[in-house]
Amino acid sequence: MDTELEKNKFNYFDKNNLILIDGSGYIFRAYYALPPMTNPEGIPINAVYGFMNMMVKLVDDFKPKNIAVAFDFARETFRNEIYPDYKSNRTTPPEDLIPQFSLIKKATEVLGLPILELEGYEADDLIATFQAIAHKENRKVVIVSSDKDLMQLVDNNTVMLDPMKQTWIDEEKVLEKFGVKPNRVIDVQSLAGDTSDNVPGVPGIGLKIAAELINRFGSLDEVFLRTGEIKQNKRRENLDIYKDQALISKKLVTLKKDVPIKKSVSNLDFNLDFSSSALMSFIKHHNFKRLLDRLESYKSGNEGSNFSNEKLISEKSKFKDRKKNYKLITNIVEFENFLENCLKRDVIAIDCETDSLNSKSTNLIGISIAYKEGEACYVPLRHGLNIKNEDLLTFDESLNFPHQIEFDLAISKLKSILEDDSIMKVGHNIKFDSLVLKQEKNGSIEMSPLTDTMCMSYVLNLGKNSSHKLDNLALIEFEYNTIKFEDVCGKGVKQKTFDQINPINAYEYAAEDADVTLALYNLYLPRLYQERKLTIYEKLERSLIKVLINIENRGILVNPNTLNNISLQLEKKIKLLEKDIFKITENEFNIGSPKQLGEVLFEKLNIKGGKKSKNGSWQTSVTVLEDLAQDGYEVAEHLLDWRHFSKLKSTYCEALVEQLNRETKRIHTSYSMVGTSTGRLSSSDPNLQNIPIRTDEGKLIRTAFEAKENCYLLSMDYSQIELRLIAHIADEKSMIKAFNEDFDIHTDTAAKVFNVSSNKVSPDLRRSAKAINFGIIYGISPFGLAKQLKCSNTEAREFIDSYFLRFPNIKDYMQNIRKQLFDDGFVETLFGRRIYFTNLDTKNNNLKLFVERQAINAPIQGTAADIIKLAMIKLDNHFMNNKIKTQMLLQVHDELVFEVPMEKIEEAVEMIKPIMEQVNLPMKPLNVKLKVDHGFSNNWADAH
Repeated sequence: MDTELEKNKFNYFDKNNLILIDGSGYIFRAYYALPPMTNPEGIPINAVYGFMNMMVKLVDDFKPKNIAVAFDFARETFRNEIYPDYKSNRTTPPEDLIPQFSLIKKATEVLGLPILELEGYEADDLIATFQAIAHKENRKVVIVSSDKDLMQLVDNNTVMLDPMKQTWIDEEKVLEKFGVKPNRVIDVQSLAGDTSDNVPGVPGIGLKIAAELINRFGSLDEVFLRTGEIKQNKRRENLDIYKDQALISKKLVTLKKDVPIKKSVSNLDFNLDFSSSALMSFIKHHNFKRLLDRLESYKSGNEGSNFSNEKLISEKSKFKDRKKNYKLITNIVEFENFLENCLKRDVIAIDCETDSLNSKSTNLIGISIAYKEGEACYVPLRHGLNIKNEDLLTFDESLNFPHQIEFDLAISKLKSILEDDSIMKVGHNIKFDSLVLKQEKNGSIEMSPLTDTMCMSYVLNLGKNSSHKLDNLALIEFEYNTIKFEDVCGKGVKQKTFDQINPINAYEYAAEDADVTLALYNLYLPRLYQERKLTIYEKLERSLIKVLINIENRGILVNPNTLNNISLQLEKKIKLLEKDIFKITENEFNIGSPKQLGEVLFEKLNIKGGKKSKNGSWQTSVTVLEDLAQDGYEVAEHLLDWRHFSKLKSTYCEALVEQLNRETKRIHTSYSMVGTSTGRLSSSDPNLQNIPIRTDEGKLIRTAFEAKENCYLLSMDYSQIELRLIAHIADEKSMIKAFNEDFDIHTDTAAKVFNVSSNKVSPDLRRSAKAINFGIIYGISPFGLAKQLKCSNTEAREFIDSYFLRFPNIKDYMQNIRKQLFDDGFVETLFGRRIYFTNLDTKNNNLKLFVERQAINAPIQGTAADIIKLAMIKLDNHFMNNKIKTQMLLQVHDELVFEVPMEKIEEAVEMIKPIMEQVNLPMKPLNVKLKVDHGFSNNWADAH
């Protein structure tokens, strides 16, 4: 920053500078940064409180003579007259934010801050107008905003301050962002458009390509005059076709510098009177006690702003060089003092230490808390819990354990803080911590409100980071190597559980987890806002945390007797298959040994086409066996069945019995919110999403999942949701018509692809069409389709060509996705979730094609995942708000499973079905209707 100061000769903190604040941007930042709060009248005020804090810190830092806060007057502006769809895809504000808008403007007034707003114009236009006025008076301007649309205003006499990143944005930073200087930002935006504001731009041209064109030709006008010089056919065609669209976009993105507002810079005088009656009355009326304390500190000069000059000018200090103050707290007085500090904060970080990773059966061993970066403690509660007397001789540390606070007393003190709705609790996988505290017998804690840095990382870096674990993120974001669990507890067979470790040797590890979590929160929250991903995080991921906590806590009943009976049936089938296999091979061997199996197949039986792996062993994967079965080898079919039955027996029949919770008699699966590359949830311990549904034996496993007495299990399953979504995304009219008129989509596709009437479609043709329909979603190759349909590659290619001939928009969609993938490195769901891809510059063609297939499917599967998440959130809220006894138990791919009182089953179907079918993404409605199939029974299998 010092070099920028020298270069620009721009004194950022000169009192003569005009400070222009983008107030509209601050409102949403304040709303999402703080947990829900209400004033004594029950009116939501979290955004008001956050906004006032931010303004006080800002003016304390700048101490300006002239300043103003610009607000949007309304959603409709002159731009909607130019282009009616401008910002039409913007979501309506959250219900509890709407009543806060007027209060925020009132708060601005009582703080003595001049307000800029005018009907028909955006806040950005008012900022641009006053920048122009200030320059005529030889005044320099600081624009406080992170909005990229304002970057066109940056020049030698104007800089921007990004208040979230605490960084300055000058001409060089704009060049880094857009690839052009500020005076050409408008041209770049005109070509690239902006999906978040529904600015159309030119299809197929992103920021990178737009900057290349503007730098090459000099201006937007020159680009259109010289399109003939552009070699890329598709790019040249799009520029010719969509020229008018780009010119409209230019009008939309260009900020007005002549807004007819009746104010001058001299009207923007400012002098904050901390003791004004209007300010004090407003603060007291809304019960802003902490803000009052801070104002007193500012008055006396005892507290500096979070946005101190030093922080703004210097680069952010490295996390690893920060001062740490980690405490091991073992007495109640010190604990109460620490909690007093937490009470003064809006956000604290929490991390529970346990003796296992099973949230429903583990013991809480201790808890770590951080209330600001570098200030964290660990409170041991049950160290020594599992140490037996006979272990004492070999476990010397246990003899010197420090005193620990009495458990019930500590829990009672924690409860008041962790259940305080005015303090946000942040954790890394906070779902686990919440479940641990919720099931604690000695004092259940319903921790709220919650936010999660693991989910924040997932939204920001989906596809970028191989892991969203805390240790990995600390290394990526801070170049900081954390203390590892193995460093404290050991490895392998000698690894101890956490309760067996002396707290003196464990507290730094535990406290560091909370400290790093808080640092990640402070890093990620601004990024979510800056990258316009905050809505995805808030509406999908964060809102889902509570839903999953409830689902995992409930679990689902599983009948161990049924599983044992199924296990015996499978054992008989396995034995019969072994006899058949040994008869064919004329040799008894360990079928479960890949090495022995490979030798039997490719050496003893001398089957041709076998391949060896790098270690010299024959390959015997499922794919290899399927190829052999397709070639007519009966032994391969038996081997596939043997593996299938063996897996069902061990992975489900036997494992599920072991995983039954002894107290609840239920299975409590764990859902990972960050385990897939598209936004889908994944299930583990046990993985209920992998129970086969197409085989009779797989269905048999599901019969063991039962409803409790006097209840049914109700299955609600989205029908062909991914096919419906590709029809919408590609705007394939004939497909949309088929879905909306409830035609059988596979029969309809067969009729079109094979050029026959619908009543002449045979079962084989329908089967082929079904394979093509679902294969297209995954970017299937002719080879892959040929394998599925057992036809030649030539026939499969003809099927695909015929499909694209009948559904050309789907082919265009796939081509556009490939282009976006290699231009931007990511694709997006309809919700706006970005999915990043690596290996794009690989020379391995197979890997490149694999990445392309993933990218084609990602927006479809990702949007389906977003839809079912939204449905889960809406249903959970509906059940809770209306005190409905129906309970959500499972989410498996596109299916939700509920436990419903028998007498309420029809009512439940009528209630749930429209909520699932009418889920509205924050965008224009889908052109294709969603359909949900349902069934119910006393067990899961028969509910289908």
